[in-house]
Amino acid sequence: MAADGYGEVTVDDAAIFTGRLSSGALVSFEATRFATGRKNALTIEVSGDKGALAFDLEDLNSLQFYDRTAPADRQGFAKILVTEPEHPYMAAWWPTGHMLGYEHGFVHQVVDLVAALHDGIDPHPTFAEGLGVQRVLAAVVRSAANDSAWVRTDLPARV
Repeated sequence: MAADGYGEVTVDDAAIFTGRLSSGALVSFEATRFATGRKNALTIEVSGDKGALAFDLEDLNSLQFYDRTAPADRQGFAKILVTEPEHPYMAAWWPTGHMLGYEHGFVHQVVDLVAALHDGIDPHPTFAEGLGVQRVLAAVVRSAANDSAWVRTDLPARV
C-alpha cells in the first residue's frame, strides 16, 4: 500500500454500457464503487412517454413518480412514501410512517423465497434469470474487446 493509503487498482472501478431490448427500447447501465458523495446509491429509473418512476436505495422508503399527462403547471417528480399499510411489504412491520431499513429488504427476500417454495412457485430471480444476467455481462465484455460493437445476446423476452 502506498504512503497515501491507496493501493494498486486491479479491477474495473467503473462500467457504463447501453443496450437495446427486444421491444426496441434503449437501456443504459452504469456502475462504480467510487461515485463521489454516494454511499449506496443503487438507483433505478424507468422513463417512458407518459412518465417516469425512480428508486434510490439511499432513500428506500420512497419512490419518485413523474406524470407527464398532468397539467403543465403540476408536472414534476412527486415523492411517494411506500410505508402505508396498503403496500405489500408493510403489513408485517411498524405502524404507518415508521421507516424500514436496509436489513428489512433481506427479510423480505427470505420471506418471498420461503413462500414461493411453500406454494410450489418458482422463486424470482431464478437461476435462469441469473444466467441471463451473466450472458449480458459476457456480451458487454465481448463488445468492449471489439471496439464497442453491438453484441446480440438472443435472450428470451422475459429473462
